[in-house]
Amino acid sequence: MTHEIIDVYGLRKKLEFLEAKRGRHTELITVYVPDGSELYKTISKLGEERGTAENIKSKATMKNVTAALDKIISELRLFKKTPPNGLVIFCGNVAEKEGQADFLLETLIPPKPVSVNLYRCSQKFVLEPLQEMLESAEVYGLLIVDRQEGDIGLLKGKKAEIVAKFESMIPGKFRAGGQSAQRFERVLEGMTNDFF
Repeated sequence: MTHEIIDVYGLRKKLEFLEAKRGRHTELITVYVPDGSELYKTISKLGEERGTAENIKSKATMKNVTAALDKIISELRLFKKTPPNGLVIFCGNVAEKEGQADFLLETLIPPKPVSVNLYRCSQKFVLEPLQEMLESAEVYGLLIVDRQEGDIGLLKGKKAEIVAKFESMIPGKFRAGGQSAQRFERVLEGMTNDFF
């Protein structure tokens, strides 16, 4: 039972360790609690899940899932409030032989804020939100402009976020003909250059 505030390097090592772990059945539990979440609500939700887990047909799986949920609930009660970057708990029986008990309980306080609120019971731990933290931390600016409008955005990893939208106020096609057509074309060209 460790409460680890880990850096990116430590997170990479921990994820490699957790990725190698497998459950015999769907008995590995992953809980993500984002900052701002009420811990008592998460504890209450897990208590309800414990009641549901008691209906699992396989006695061994039921025993492992309920024991893991009890351990997670006990672990959550050690915290007075959710840490600033959120909280991630992994728990389950990772014994290679059926009938043996080798419970793993890992509590992590990630280096970057957790954005998902998740409870999952599976044969493996859900690591994708933490793996996204390891992806490129580079931020790219995006500028998309055409004659009518433009957008400014940021690309962070796989997520694109629009920061600002603007319109050019340049009129569209016109019907004036003859000598006026060339004058309108010059005016529109000047407005377009000013916009860009």
